[in-house]
Amino acid sequence: MPPIAVPNEAPKKSLRVALIGQSTFAAEVFKLLQKDGHQVVGVFTVLDKGNREDPLATIAVKNNVPVFKYKTWRIKGKVIPEILEEYKSVNAELNVLPFCTQFIPMEVILFPKYQSICYHPSILPRHRGASSVNWTLIEGDTTCGLSIFWADDGLDTGPILLQKSFPCTIDDTVDTIYNRYLYPEGIKALGESVNMVANGTAPKITQTEEGATYDPALFKPETHQIDWSKGGVALHNFIRGLDSSPGATTFIKPQTKDGVNEGSEANIEIKFFGSSLWEGEYETEGDKIYIPGLKKPAVIHEAGLLITANDGIKLNIQRLKVNGKMIGAQNFFKTNENKVSLELTEEEKQFVENARNVWKAILRIDIESDTDFFESGAGSMDVVRLVEEVKDIVNLELQNEDIYMNTTFEEFYTVAILKARGGSGNQEIVYDGVELEVNKMKIKFPTQLFINGEFVNADSGKKLTLINPSDESVICTVESASKNDVDKAVKAAHKAFEEGEWSKISARERGQILFKLADLMEQHKEELATIESIDSGAVYTLALKTHIGMSIETWRYFAGWCDKIQGSTIPINHARPNRNLTMTKKEPIGVCALITPWNYPLMMLSWKMAACLAAGNTVVMKPAAVCPLTALKFAELCVRAGVPPGVVNILPGSGTVCGQALADHPLVRKLGFTGSTEIGISGMGSVFFNKGENCIAAGRLFVEESIHDEFVRRVIEETKKMSIGDPLNRGTAHGPQNHKAHMDKLIEFVERGIQDGAKLVYGGKRVDRPGYFMEPTIFVDVTDDMWIAKEESFGPIMIISKFSSKNIDDVIRRANNTEYGLASGVFTKDVSRAMQFAEKIDAGTVFVNTYNKTDVAAPFGGFKQSGFGKDLGQDALNEYLKTKTVTIEY
Repeated sequence: MPPIAVPNEAPKKSLRVALIGQSTFAAEVFKLLQKDGHQVVGVFTVLDKGNREDPLATIAVKNNVPVFKYKTWRIKGKVIPEILEEYKSVNAELNVLPFCTQFIPMEVILFPKYQSICYHPSILPRHRGASSVNWTLIEGDTTCGLSIFWADDGLDTGPILLQKSFPCTIDDTVDTIYNRYLYPEGIKALGESVNMVANGTAPKITQTEEGATYDPALFKPETHQIDWSKGGVALHNFIRGLDSSPGATTFIKPQTKDGVNEGSEANIEIKFFGSSLWEGEYETEGDKIYIPGLKKPAVIHEAGLLITANDGIKLNIQRLKVNGKMIGAQNFFKTNENKVSLELTEEEKQFVENARNVWKAILRIDIESDTDFFESGAGSMDVVRLVEEVKDIVNLELQNEDIYMNTTFEEFYTVAILKARGGSGNQEIVYDGVELEVNKMKIKFPTQLFINGEFVNADSGKKLTLINPSDESVICTVESASKNDVDKAVKAAHKAFEEGEWSKISARERGQILFKLADLMEQHKEELATIESIDSGAVYTLALKTHIGMSIETWRYFAGWCDKIQGSTIPINHARPNRNLTMTKKEPIGVCALITPWNYPLMMLSWKMAACLAAGNTVVMKPAAVCPLTALKFAELCVRAGVPPGVVNILPGSGTVCGQALADHPLVRKLGFTGSTEIGISGMGSVFFNKGENCIAAGRLFVEESIHDEFVRRVIEETKKMSIGDPLNRGTAHGPQNHKAHMDKLIEFVERGIQDGAKLVYGGKRVDRPGYFMEPTIFVDVTDDMWIAKEESFGPIMIISKFSSKNIDDVIRRANNTEYGLASGVFTKDVSRAMQFAEKIDAGTVFVNTYNKTDVAAPFGGFKQSGFGKDLGQDALNEYLKTKTVTIEY
């Protein structure tokens, strides 16, 4: 029977309607009928479940419509007289059955003037019965639909009033076809049908028996059992047909990653949800689950559980319910230890209380964190109601599966908040880490690679040993990424960019996540500064102010840019007589690889990554091998902030393996790299700042000859006052160098300077104590041809040369006589000389009467071999954006 549809017309008269049924669906029909001008004279629904009233009853009470709640309408096949009389008392002209699970006696069906119309979620006569939506999928139908029919004493056999059909794909589930078609279109179809009855245009088309099916209800446990002997497509259809409830079921023997416990007589019940046919190549890597009836074991991988049917067709399962607990299929063998709890904003705390009230309204009980939605009596229609009410509260689109996967109240509000932040909803993270008591606090950080939202071990088994530079003790070991790990991370970032939440959320939502990340960094700044100190040797007070403080400022600055990235319109010649409009769009590049140095571990990460993410890209980042710990702690904060999986990936590892693999990977669209530079120019603080491990450290100073000797005397005098020691000591001004290889390089640098004839006037040795401590060092009488004048120490070594104020052009020439040009500075009271210097010096940053004064809003980057492009400021965004030109003729 082809679907029947009649154009919707406004009713020419108002009907007295009795609504018989239940659920949110019926409540929406109630509202639509009232909107169309009909009078709902009575609502007949089911008894309350505990303290929970059906939504149809609730809306009827609000509108002062009589409500009748019956456990049953009949006893021993006969209508209960008292109920029949109550029903007759409302004097309805038409019964409407929008979603009715009870058997309604024919005395009620036939009583009104226009009798009764009923909604059914299939294209009758196909799939008559109680589980029609499920059977639509189980049978692999390519068309789904709904019918409005005139109720009779058969099983969905009455004459057809109206039908609608919709496409049904191999990827559809009960929830998708219900939410996309059967729910909204069904409500409208009932409204249209009532109007047609009112207008006298409602047809009564006898159902044909051709193509009729009577499918059994899927209520009994035996109807849920998976027959693994069937082919892959049939298995996929069966699992998705039971996807919403109750789930396709099988039993397996207890097993671990090492295999099956054959001696156990116990069975584990597993229900399968979220099936999709697997079209890509599949490698048999991952832990295995052995399922009776399947020739090949199922394989756990990052996207779920991959099943190979006996006919060779593969399907992927996203979720499992194991002995009643819903989990991600990829987590079958994982524990739930080390959960990362959310740190909520005031707005999020208010959402939790609003959500608690919604749960209370649905369940009619007091709601605690561990209250289970389904164990408290909720059903599938309550899931629909919860999803809709959350949408009303915060305009957040949850999916039904979000409820099925997170059944306790705490799990529910956590996934909702993470989704509101733009995250995927995975509220827990498990990692191997280190806990230490240091700097009068407890600190904890991961030691594994961070790939696709999870901390994982390197597949090569190789590790990096991290040394505390202040005492040369071992802090810990961390996983060292291989070429294969890089490939996994890049592919995860590519998928997140192309298909993930990051590509779907708005720019403003992206900014909200980055603001939240900055807030979390602020809350953990003392811990981050402490980790930075023990890992890189940074003086704690400096790390707190600069290493961490400027990192936080950077994230906040670029979070504010997210929704301000704009193109432009450009006037071009028209193609007469037509006209043209040309506009540009700024778009993210894709997967960006970032490689950062060891002098400012977290700040260099932030300078590059914040702009990169604000522009909408995804990242695979390799921190310096000698100090990756704040980057790994940052990865943990990304999870807490709701950054979706795959958007940020952190790979500690060597430059030759991990760094090279990133540079070579074909899916990497941008490589951001910061290395050391050669030359900087002036001031004692600018030389020794951060132990000289500063990319703009003014290692070479040109001092005017008339003040040279006095300048050197005062510099030595002030340098002697610097306290050298434990970077965690609040009084320390000069901490250890980052690692031993760099310490050895500085000693070699000093020796070479002496050999070339430079005069060492202070320092030049390693401090006689444990740790990589280098004395602040000062050289004078340095000529331009000396090696130390051309090379950069990247340490606390000051190189002083003379110049004459009579020839400013000569000193600028000398300063420019290098292949590098990151930063420069001049100290003078002569404004014209300052401007002359600023114009002629070939460096990306020029400081006048100050030094090292950087700000997150000011672009930072070098000229010549000191690099291409800029960090910070609006210019940094352009490094991670591409411009697309669009021309329209009209």
